[in-house]
Amino acid sequence: MAMKIRLARGGSKKRPFYRIVAADSRMPRDGRFIEKLGTYNPLLPKDSEERVKMDMERIQYWLSEGAQPTDRVARMLEAAGVRPKADRSNPKKGTPGKKAVVRAEEKAAKSAEATDAE
Repeated sequence: MAMKIRLARGGSKKRPFYRIVAADSRMPRDGRFIEKLGTYNPLLPKDSEERVKMDMERIQYWLSEGAQPTDRVARMLEAAGVRPKADRSNPKKGTPGKKAVVRAEEKAAKSAEATDAE
């Protein structure tokens, strides 16, 4: 059975609240889970201690049993110091889009024409 440590959404419309749960990876996001491991409330300020609460002892147990945390939960565990910080690489994030490239080329061409005219 492939286990995941993931977020299960609760709360009402536009008021999200998440439970951190250990669940079978085949179950739906908000469906059946094996154990509740903590909570996450994104509406609270980032420096609030109540924003993320985790039962570290049980999380360590599930990680030792082979459960894989999702990306968001892995980031929370990295912030808590449970997991080593993973290198994430998104080389395309900083590159401009197609329209921005075209605008830059047009601007460069105009400036080149202006310097040639002088």
